Amino acid sequence: MSSAISFSAKKQLPLALAFLALIIPMMVDIPGLEPAGQRVFGIFLMAIILWVSEAIPLHATAALIIFLQILLVSDKALFALPESFTAPKYSVFYAALANPTIMLFLGGFFLADGAAKFNLDRNLARVLLKPFGKSPSMIVLGIMLITALLSMFMSNTATTATMMAFILPVIAGLPAGDKLKISLALCVPFAANIGGIGTPVGTPPNAIALGAISEQGLQISFLQWMGLALPFALIVLLAAWQLLLRLFPSSQKEIDLNIQSTFDTSKPAMLFYVTAGLTVLLWLTEPLHGMKSSIVGFLPVVLLLATKVFGVKELQGIQWHVLWLVAGGIALGKGVSTSGLDAWLIGLVKWGAIPAILLAFTLALLALVMSTVISNSATANLLIPIGISLASSGAVDIPVLQAAFFIAVGASLAMALPISTPPNAIAYSTGAIETKHMVLAGSIVGAVGVLLFVFVAPQVWSLLHLIP
Repeated sequence: MSSAISFSAKKQLPLALAFLALIIPMMVDIPGLEPAGQRVFGIFLMAIILWVSEAIPLHATAALIIFLQILLVSDKALFALPESFTAPKYSVFYAALANPTIMLFLGGFFLADGAAKFNLDRNLARVLLKPFGKSPSMIVLGIMLITALLSMFMSNTATTATMMAFILPVIAGLPAGDKLKISLALCVPFAANIGGIGTPVGTPPNAIALGAISEQGLQISFLQWMGLALPFALIVLLAAWQLLLRLFPSSQKEIDLNIQSTFDTSKPAMLFYVTAGLTVLLWLTEPLHGMKSSIVGFLPVVLLLATKVFGVKELQGIQWHVLWLVAGGIALGKGVSTSGLDAWLIGLVKWGAIPAILLAFTLALLALVMSTVISNSATANLLIPIGISLASSGAVDIPVLQAAFFIAVGASLAMALPISTPPNAIAYSTGAIETKHMVLAGSIVGAVGVLLFVFVAPQVWSLLHLIP
Protein backbone atom coordinates (compact mmCIF):
# COMPACT_ATOMS: atom_id res chain seq x y z
CA MET A 1 0.00 0.00 0.00
CA SER A 2 2.78 2.43 0.87
CA SER A 3 4.48 1.87 -2.49
CA ALA A 4 1.21 2.64 -4.27
CA ILE A 5 0.82 5.84 -2.28
CA SER A 6 4.41 6.80 -3.05
CA PHE A 7 3.88 6.14 -6.75
CA SER A 8 0.73 8.27 -6.72
CA ALA A 9 2.58 11.10 -5.02
CA LYS A 10 5.10 11.20 -7.86
CA LYS A 11 2.27 11.88 -10.27
CA GLN A 12 0.67 14.69 -8.30
CA LEU A 13 2.98 17.43 -9.59
CA PRO A 14 2.61 16.64 -13.33
CA LEU A 15 -1.14 16.22 -12.86
CA ALA A 16 -1.34 19.63 -11.19
CA LEU A 17 0.81 21.19 -13.93
CA ALA A 18 -1.36 19.58 -16.60
CA PHE A 19 -4.49 21.02 -15.01
CA LEU A 20 -2.95 24.50 -14.86
CA ALA A 21 -1.72 24.20 -18.45
CA LEU A 22 -5.27 23.38 -19.50
CA ILE A 23 -7.10 26.22 -17.75
CA ILE A 24 -4.62 29.13 -17.83
CA PRO A 25 -4.76 29.69 -21.63
CA MET A 26 -8.55 29.84 -21.33
CA MET A 27 -8.48 32.37 -18.52
CA VAL A 28 -6.05 34.90 -19.98
CA ASP A 29 -6.26 36.92 -23.17
CA ILE A 30 -3.64 35.67 -25.62
CA PRO A 31 -3.03 38.31 -28.32
CA GLY A 32 -3.97 37.10 -31.79
CA LEU A 33 -5.51 33.84 -30.61
CA GLU A 34 -9.28 33.35 -30.74
CA PRO A 35 -11.13 31.68 -27.82
CA ALA A 36 -11.37 28.33 -29.62
CA GLY A 37 -7.64 28.42 -30.28
CA GLN A 38 -6.96 29.27 -26.64
CA ARG A 39 -8.96 26.24 -25.53
CA VAL A 40 -7.13 23.89 -27.90
CA PHE A 41 -3.83 25.47 -26.85
CA GLY A 42 -4.64 24.52 -23.28
CA ILE A 43 -5.48 20.97 -24.35
CA PHE A 44 -2.24 20.82 -26.34
CA LEU A 45 -0.10 21.97 -23.39
CA MET A 46 -1.89 19.54 -21.10
CA ALA A 47 -1.19 16.71 -23.55
CA ILE A 48 2.53 17.56 -23.63
CA ILE A 49 2.80 17.33 -19.85
CA LEU A 50 0.76 14.15 -19.54
CA TRP A 51 2.47 12.36 -22.42
CA VAL A 52 5.96 13.31 -21.25
CA SER A 53 5.35 12.50 -17.57
CA GLU A 54 2.99 9.55 -18.15
CA ALA A 55 1.13 10.68 -15.06
CA ILE A 56 -1.80 8.79 -16.55
CA PRO A 57 -1.50 6.12 -19.27
CA LEU A 58 -0.74 7.43 -22.76
CA HIS A 59 -4.02 6.10 -24.18
CA ALA A 60 -5.93 7.73 -21.31
CA THR A 61 -4.46 11.09 -22.30
CA ALA A 62 -5.59 10.43 -25.88
CA ALA A 63 -9.14 9.71 -24.72
CA LEU A 64 -9.08 12.85 -22.57
CA ILE A 65 -8.05 14.95 -25.58
CA ILE A 66 -11.02 13.72 -27.60
CA PHE A 67 -13.40 14.29 -24.69
CA LEU A 68 -12.16 17.80 -23.91
CA GLN A 69 -12.31 18.91 -27.55
CA ILE A 70 -15.93 17.79 -27.69
CA LEU A 71 -16.70 19.71 -24.48
CA LEU A 72 -14.75 22.84 -25.38
CA VAL A 73 -14.58 23.42 -29.15
CA SER A 74 -17.29 21.35 -30.84
CA ASP A 75 -20.85 22.31 -31.72
CA LYS A 76 -21.83 20.73 -28.39
CA ALA A 77 -19.37 22.79 -26.34
CA LEU A 78 -20.43 23.46 -22.77
CA PHE A 79 -19.14 27.03 -22.94
CA ALA A 80 -20.28 29.34 -25.70
CA LEU A 81 -17.91 30.21 -28.52
CA PRO A 82 -18.07 33.38 -30.66
CA GLU A 83 -20.66 33.25 -33.45
CA SER A 84 -17.89 34.00 -35.93
CA PHE A 85 -16.33 30.62 -35.16
CA THR A 86 -17.76 27.66 -37.07
CA ALA A 87 -17.44 24.89 -34.54
CA PRO A 88 -16.85 21.40 -35.93
CA LYS A 89 -19.50 18.82 -35.16
CA TYR A 90 -18.76 16.78 -32.08
CA SER A 91 -18.92 13.64 -34.22
CA VAL A 92 -15.76 14.82 -36.04
CA PHE A 93 -13.72 14.13 -32.90
CA TYR A 94 -15.45 10.82 -32.21
CA ALA A 95 -14.74 9.87 -35.83
CA ALA A 96 -11.03 9.76 -35.02
CA LEU A 97 -11.70 6.41 -33.35
CA ALA A 98 -12.88 4.96 -36.67
CA ASN A 99 -10.52 6.85 -38.94
CA PRO A 100 -9.41 4.78 -41.96
CA THR A 101 -5.87 4.83 -40.58
CA ILE A 102 -7.14 3.16 -37.41
CA MET A 103 -8.73 0.42 -39.54
CA LEU A 104 -5.46 -0.06 -41.41
CA PHE A 105 -3.55 -0.46 -38.17
CA LEU A 106 -6.23 -2.76 -36.73
CA GLY A 107 -5.72 -5.11 -39.67
CA GLY A 108 -2.00 -5.08 -38.99
CA PHE A 109 -2.64 -6.07 -35.38
CA PHE A 110 -4.81 -9.00 -36.48
CA LEU A 111 -2.02 -10.26 -38.73
CA ALA A 112 0.61 -9.80 -36.02
CA ASP A 113 -1.43 -11.57 -33.35
CA GLY A 114 -2.30 -14.39 -35.74
CA ALA A 115 1.36 -14.88 -36.62
CA ALA A 116 2.20 -15.19 -32.93
CA LYS A 117 -0.76 -17.50 -32.25
CA PHE A 118 0.32 -20.02 -34.90
CA ASN A 119 4.09 -19.49 -34.38
CA LEU A 120 4.38 -18.28 -37.96
CA ASP A 121 6.84 -15.57 -36.96
CA ARG A 122 9.25 -17.94 -35.22
CA ASN A 123 9.03 -20.60 -37.92
CA LEU A 124 9.63 -18.05 -40.66
CA ALA A 125 12.64 -16.75 -38.77
CA ARG A 126 14.11 -20.24 -38.55
CA VAL A 127 13.54 -21.00 -42.22
CA LEU A 128 14.79 -17.65 -43.48
CA LEU A 129 17.92 -17.79 -41.34
CA LYS A 130 19.18 -21.08 -42.82
CA PRO A 131 20.72 -19.55 -45.99
CA PHE A 132 22.97 -17.24 -43.94
CA GLY A 133 25.26 -20.10 -42.91
CA LYS A 134 27.54 -20.13 -39.86
CA SER A 135 29.56 -16.93 -40.24
CA PRO A 136 28.90 -14.60 -37.25
CA SER A 137 28.69 -11.53 -39.49
CA MET A 138 26.21 -13.20 -41.85
CA ILE A 139 24.14 -14.53 -38.95
CA VAL A 140 23.86 -11.01 -37.51
CA LEU A 141 22.84 -9.76 -40.96
CA GLY A 142 20.29 -12.54 -41.32
CA ILE A 143 18.77 -11.83 -37.92
CA MET A 144 18.53 -8.12 -38.72
CA LEU A 145 16.92 -8.66 -42.13
CA ILE A 146 14.39 -11.15 -40.75
CA THR A 147 13.58 -8.93 -37.76
CA ALA A 148 13.12 -5.91 -40.03
CA LEU A 149 10.89 -7.92 -42.37
CA LEU A 150 8.68 -9.15 -39.54
CA SER A 151 8.47 -5.70 -37.94
CA MET A 152 7.14 -4.26 -41.18
CA PHE A 153 3.89 -6.15 -40.57
CA MET A 154 4.03 -6.98 -36.86
CA SER A 155 4.37 -5.04 -33.65
CA ASN A 156 8.00 -4.09 -33.08
CA THR A 157 7.65 -5.29 -29.50
CA ALA A 158 6.24 -8.67 -30.50
CA THR A 159 8.89 -9.09 -33.18
CA THR A 160 11.67 -8.32 -30.72
CA ALA A 161 10.28 -10.70 -28.11
CA THR A 162 10.07 -13.46 -30.73
CA MET A 163 13.58 -12.95 -32.08
CA MET A 164 15.18 -12.50 -28.66
CA ALA A 165 13.68 -15.80 -27.53
CA PHE A 166 15.21 -17.35 -30.62
CA ILE A 167 18.75 -15.97 -30.16
CA LEU A 168 19.09 -15.98 -26.36
CA PRO A 169 20.35 -19.60 -26.39
CA VAL A 170 22.93 -18.52 -28.97
CA ILE A 171 24.10 -15.66 -26.74
CA ALA A 172 24.28 -17.97 -23.74
CA GLY A 173 26.44 -20.44 -25.67
CA LEU A 174 29.11 -17.87 -26.60
CA PRO A 175 32.32 -17.68 -24.56
CA ALA A 176 32.51 -15.07 -21.83
CA GLY A 177 33.92 -11.82 -23.14
CA ASP A 178 32.86 -12.41 -26.75
CA LYS A 179 31.56 -9.06 -27.97
CA LEU A 180 29.28 -10.84 -30.41
CA LYS A 181 26.87 -11.13 -27.49
CA ILE A 182 26.44 -7.37 -27.62
CA SER A 183 25.99 -7.34 -31.40
CA LEU A 184 23.35 -10.05 -31.23
CA ALA A 185 21.47 -8.36 -28.39
CA LEU A 186 21.49 -4.95 -30.08
CA CYS A 187 20.86 -6.04 -33.66
CA VAL A 188 17.32 -7.22 -32.88
CA PRO A 189 15.84 -4.00 -31.40
CA PHE A 190 17.72 -1.85 -33.90
CA ALA A 191 16.35 -3.89 -36.81
CA ALA A 192 12.83 -3.87 -35.34
CA ASN A 193 12.88 -0.08 -34.96
CA ILE A 194 14.29 0.47 -38.45
CA GLY A 195 12.08 -2.13 -40.15
CA GLY A 196 8.94 -0.55 -38.72
CA ILE A 197 9.62 2.52 -40.88
CA GLY A 198 9.11 0.47 -44.04
CA THR A 199 5.31 0.12 -44.10
CA PRO A 200 2.30 2.14 -42.91
CA VAL A 201 1.46 -0.57 -40.33
CA GLY A 202 5.02 -0.96 -39.08
CA THR A 203 4.84 1.48 -36.18
CA PRO A 204 2.31 3.94 -34.62
CA PRO A 205 4.14 7.12 -35.79
CA ASN A 206 3.56 5.97 -39.37
CA ALA A 207 -0.16 5.64 -38.72
CA ILE A 208 -0.28 9.04 -37.05
CA ALA A 209 1.52 10.60 -40.02
CA LEU A 210 -0.84 8.92 -42.50
CA GLY A 211 -3.87 10.09 -40.56
CA ALA A 212 -2.60 13.68 -40.55
CA ILE A 213 -1.74 13.53 -44.24
CA SER A 214 -5.20 12.21 -45.15
CA GLU A 215 -6.80 15.10 -43.24
CA GLN A 216 -5.04 17.37 -45.73
CA GLY A 217 -6.70 15.57 -48.64
CA LEU A 218 -3.62 13.56 -49.61
CA GLN A 219 -3.89 9.81 -50.06
CA ILE A 220 -0.76 7.69 -49.78
CA SER A 221 -1.05 4.04 -50.78
CA PHE A 222 0.62 1.21 -48.95
CA LEU A 223 3.01 0.71 -51.85
CA GLN A 224 3.78 4.44 -52.13
CA TRP A 225 4.80 4.57 -48.49
CA MET A 226 7.03 1.55 -48.99
CA GLY A 227 8.59 3.16 -52.05
CA LEU A 228 9.45 6.26 -50.05
CA ALA A 229 10.64 4.54 -46.90
CA LEU A 230 11.86 1.02 -47.54
CA PRO A 231 14.99 1.61 -49.70
CA PHE A 232 16.43 4.07 -47.23
CA ALA A 233 15.39 1.99 -44.22
CA LEU A 234 17.37 -0.85 -45.80
CA ILE A 235 20.43 1.39 -46.15
CA VAL A 236 20.16 2.41 -42.49
CA LEU A 237 19.78 -1.26 -41.56
CA LEU A 238 22.94 -2.22 -43.44
CA ALA A 239 24.81 0.70 -41.89
CA ALA A 240 23.69 -0.45 -38.43
CA TRP A 241 24.87 -3.98 -39.24
CA GLN A 242 28.33 -2.80 -40.22
CA LEU A 243 28.52 -0.49 -37.19
CA LEU A 244 27.69 -3.30 -34.76
CA LEU A 245 30.25 -5.64 -36.33
CA ARG A 246 32.96 -3.01 -36.01
CA LEU A 247 32.08 -1.88 -32.52
CA PHE A 248 31.46 -5.36 -31.15
CA PRO A 249 33.32 -7.93 -33.30
CA SER A 250 33.08 -11.66 -32.72
CA SER A 251 35.97 -13.81 -31.54
CA GLN A 252 34.36 -16.84 -33.23
CA LYS A 253 34.81 -17.85 -36.85
CA GLU A 254 31.69 -19.98 -36.94
CA ILE A 255 28.51 -20.38 -34.95
CA ASP A 256 26.48 -23.54 -35.18
CA LEU A 257 22.76 -22.78 -34.99
CA ASN A 258 20.34 -25.59 -34.27
CA ILE A 259 17.58 -24.55 -36.67
CA GLN A 260 14.41 -26.63 -36.73
CA SER A 261 10.93 -25.58 -37.71
CA THR A 262 7.53 -27.22 -37.95
CA PHE A 263 4.70 -25.20 -39.41
CA ASP A 264 1.23 -25.54 -37.95
CA THR A 265 -0.93 -27.24 -40.58
CA SER A 266 -4.24 -27.18 -38.70
CA LYS A 267 -7.27 -25.80 -40.48
CA PRO A 268 -7.33 -22.50 -38.48
CA ALA A 269 -3.62 -21.99 -39.19
CA MET A 270 -4.08 -22.61 -42.91
CA LEU A 271 -6.97 -20.14 -42.98
CA PHE A 272 -4.76 -17.60 -41.30
CA TYR A 273 -1.89 -18.18 -43.75
CA VAL A 274 -4.24 -17.61 -46.70
CA THR A 275 -5.78 -14.50 -45.11
CA ALA A 276 -2.39 -12.99 -44.24
CA GLY A 277 -0.98 -13.71 -47.69
CA LEU A 278 -4.04 -12.26 -49.42
CA THR A 279 -3.96 -9.11 -47.26
CA VAL A 280 -0.28 -8.42 -47.89
CA LEU A 281 -0.70 -9.14 -51.61
CA LEU A 282 -3.60 -6.68 -51.87
CA TRP A 283 -1.61 -4.06 -49.96
CA LEU A 284 1.30 -4.42 -52.37
CA THR A 285 -0.89 -4.32 -55.49
CA GLU A 286 -3.11 -1.40 -54.51
CA PRO A 287 -2.36 0.53 -57.75
CA LEU A 288 -3.69 -2.41 -59.77
CA HIS A 289 -7.05 -2.97 -58.06
CA GLY A 290 -7.65 0.48 -56.55
CA MET A 291 -8.82 -0.76 -53.15
CA LYS A 292 -7.44 1.57 -50.47
CA SER A 293 -5.02 0.07 -47.98
CA SER A 294 -7.33 0.94 -45.07
CA ILE A 295 -10.13 -1.09 -46.69
CA VAL A 296 -7.75 -3.99 -47.32
CA GLY A 297 -6.66 -3.71 -43.68
CA PHE A 298 -10.20 -4.48 -42.58
CA LEU A 299 -10.22 -7.71 -44.59
CA PRO A 300 -8.33 -9.85 -42.04
CA VAL A 301 -10.56 -8.49 -39.29
CA VAL A 302 -13.68 -9.73 -41.07
CA LEU A 303 -12.26 -13.02 -42.36
CA LEU A 304 -10.54 -14.13 -39.17
CA LEU A 305 -13.58 -13.34 -37.03
CA ALA A 306 -16.07 -14.85 -39.50
CA THR A 307 -14.11 -18.11 -39.82
CA LYS A 308 -13.64 -18.26 -36.02
CA VAL A 309 -9.86 -18.30 -36.39
CA PHE A 310 -10.09 -15.41 -33.95
CA GLY A 311 -12.56 -15.59 -31.10
CA VAL A 312 -13.53 -13.27 -28.28
CA LYS A 313 -10.29 -13.97 -26.44
CA GLU A 314 -8.13 -12.93 -29.39
CA LEU A 315 -10.33 -9.91 -30.06
CA GLN A 316 -9.89 -8.76 -26.47
CA GLY A 317 -6.12 -9.22 -26.78
CA ILE A 318 -5.75 -6.70 -29.62
CA GLN A 319 -3.65 -3.69 -28.67
CA TRP A 320 -6.61 -1.36 -28.42
CA HIS A 321 -4.64 1.09 -26.30
CA VAL A 322 -2.33 1.80 -29.25
CA LEU A 323 -5.31 2.47 -31.49
CA TRP A 324 -6.72 4.90 -28.92
CA LEU A 325 -3.36 6.64 -28.79
CA VAL A 326 -3.29 7.04 -32.57
CA ALA A 327 -6.90 8.27 -32.55
CA GLY A 328 -6.02 10.86 -29.92
CA GLY A 329 -3.29 12.20 -32.16
CA ILE A 330 -5.65 12.42 -35.12
CA ALA A 331 -8.23 14.25 -33.03
CA LEU A 332 -5.62 16.64 -31.64
CA GLY A 333 -4.49 17.49 -35.15
CA LYS A 334 -8.09 18.18 -36.11
CA GLY A 335 -8.53 20.50 -33.16
CA VAL A 336 -5.31 22.39 -33.90
CA SER A 337 -6.32 23.00 -37.52
CA THR A 338 -10.00 23.90 -36.99
CA SER A 339 -9.47 26.21 -34.02
CA GLY A 340 -6.93 28.51 -35.65
CA LEU A 341 -4.20 27.44 -33.26
CA ASP A 342 -2.04 26.31 -36.18
CA ALA A 343 -2.10 29.75 -37.81
CA TRP A 344 -1.30 31.44 -34.49
CA LEU A 345 1.66 29.15 -33.80
CA ILE A 346 2.99 29.71 -37.30
CA GLY A 347 2.73 33.46 -36.86
CA LEU A 348 5.01 33.40 -33.83
CA VAL A 349 8.14 32.76 -35.89
CA LYS A 350 9.40 34.10 -39.20
CA TRP A 351 9.61 30.68 -40.74
CA GLY A 352 10.37 32.06 -44.17
CA ALA A 353 13.79 33.13 -42.93
CA ILE A 354 14.69 29.51 -42.11
CA PRO A 355 15.86 27.35 -45.04
CA ALA A 356 13.34 24.60 -45.72
CA ILE A 357 15.93 21.84 -45.51
CA LEU A 358 17.16 23.11 -42.15
CA LEU A 359 13.62 23.21 -40.80
CA ALA A 360 12.95 19.67 -42.05
CA PHE A 361 16.11 18.50 -40.33
CA THR A 362 15.12 20.31 -37.13
CA LEU A 363 11.71 18.62 -37.06
CA ALA A 364 13.22 15.18 -37.60
CA LEU A 365 15.98 15.78 -35.07
CA LEU A 366 13.51 17.08 -32.49
CA ALA A 367 11.42 13.96 -33.00
CA LEU A 368 14.54 11.82 -32.55
CA VAL A 369 15.55 13.57 -29.33
CA MET A 370 12.04 13.57 -27.83
CA SER A 371 11.43 9.92 -28.69
CA THR A 372 14.67 8.97 -26.98
CA VAL A 373 13.09 9.79 -23.62
CA ILE A 374 9.32 9.53 -24.23
CA SER A 375 7.03 7.35 -26.32
CA ASN A 376 7.54 7.68 -30.07
CA SER A 377 3.77 7.70 -30.47
CA ALA A 378 3.43 10.61 -28.06
CA THR A 379 6.20 12.45 -29.87
CA ALA A 380 4.49 11.96 -33.22
CA ASN A 381 1.16 13.07 -31.79
CA LEU A 382 2.69 16.30 -30.50
CA LEU A 383 4.95 17.24 -33.41
CA ILE A 384 3.09 16.10 -36.52
CA PRO A 385 0.19 18.60 -36.15
CA ILE A 386 2.75 21.39 -35.90
CA GLY A 387 4.75 20.12 -38.87
CA ILE A 388 1.61 19.68 -40.95
CA SER A 389 0.42 23.18 -40.08
CA LEU A 390 3.75 24.69 -41.09
CA ALA A 391 3.77 22.87 -44.40
CA SER A 392 0.13 23.50 -45.30
CA SER A 393 0.34 27.21 -44.43
CA GLY A 394 2.87 27.90 -47.15
CA ALA A 395 5.10 29.64 -44.61
CA VAL A 396 7.90 27.24 -45.50
CA ASP A 397 8.66 25.35 -48.68
CA ILE A 398 8.13 21.84 -47.27
CA PRO A 399 5.51 19.50 -48.74
CA VAL A 400 2.92 18.29 -46.24
CA LEU A 401 3.89 14.68 -46.89
CA GLN A 402 7.55 15.29 -46.11
CA ALA A 403 6.84 17.26 -42.93
CA ALA A 404 4.80 14.39 -41.46
CA PHE A 405 7.09 11.71 -42.87
CA PHE A 406 10.31 13.15 -41.43
CA ILE A 407 8.79 13.47 -37.96
CA ALA A 408 7.51 9.89 -38.07
CA VAL A 409 10.90 8.61 -39.21
CA GLY A 410 12.77 10.65 -36.62
CA ALA A 411 10.53 9.25 -33.89
CA SER A 412 11.13 5.67 -35.06
CA LEU A 413 14.92 6.08 -35.21
CA ALA A 414 15.23 6.89 -31.50
CA MET A 415 17.06 3.90 -29.99
CA ALA A 416 19.82 5.31 -27.80
CA LEU A 417 18.43 4.35 -24.38
CA PRO A 418 16.70 1.32 -22.86
CA ILE A 419 13.62 3.48 -22.30
CA SER A 420 13.53 4.75 -25.90
CA THR A 421 11.43 1.87 -27.24
CA PRO A 422 9.98 -1.40 -25.92
CA PRO A 423 12.37 -3.36 -28.21
CA ASN A 424 15.31 -1.60 -26.56
CA ALA A 425 13.95 -2.41 -23.11
CA ILE A 426 13.55 -6.08 -24.03
CA ALA A 427 17.12 -6.28 -25.33
CA TYR A 428 18.49 -4.51 -22.25
CA SER A 429 16.67 -6.93 -19.96
CA THR A 430 18.74 -9.82 -21.32
CA GLY A 431 21.78 -8.58 -19.41
CA ALA A 432 23.99 -9.00 -22.48
CA ILE A 433 24.45 -5.25 -22.96
CA GLU A 434 25.12 -2.16 -20.89
CA THR A 435 23.50 1.22 -21.36
CA LYS A 436 26.75 2.67 -22.72
CA HIS A 437 26.68 0.15 -25.57
CA MET A 438 23.18 1.17 -26.55
CA VAL A 439 23.91 4.89 -26.24
CA LEU A 440 26.97 4.67 -28.49
CA ALA A 441 25.50 2.51 -31.24
CA GLY A 442 21.94 3.85 -31.03
CA SER A 443 23.01 7.51 -31.24
CA ILE A 444 25.10 6.87 -34.34
CA VAL A 445 22.39 4.87 -36.10
CA GLY A 446 19.73 7.45 -35.28
CA ALA A 447 21.87 10.36 -36.47
CA VAL A 448 22.86 8.59 -39.70
CA GLY A 449 19.23 7.67 -40.36
CA VAL A 450 17.93 11.22 -39.90
CA LEU A 451 20.66 12.68 -42.11
CA LEU A 452 19.98 10.12 -44.83
CA PHE A 453 16.23 10.57 -44.87
CA VAL A 454 16.24 14.37 -44.69
CA PHE A 455 19.15 15.25 -47.00
CA VAL A 456 19.35 12.34 -49.45
CA ALA A 457 15.92 10.73 -49.71
CA PRO A 458 14.03 13.79 -51.08
CA GLN A 459 16.55 14.12 -53.90
CA VAL A 460 15.99 10.51 -54.93
CA TRP A 461 12.20 10.83 -54.58
CA SER A 462 12.21 13.85 -56.84
CA LEU A 463 14.50 12.18 -59.38
CA LEU A 464 12.29 9.08 -59.55
CA HIS A 465 9.02 11.07 -59.33
CA LEU A 466 7.95 9.19 -56.20
CA ILE A 467 6.43 12.18 -54.39
CA PRO A 468 2.70 12.48 -55.19
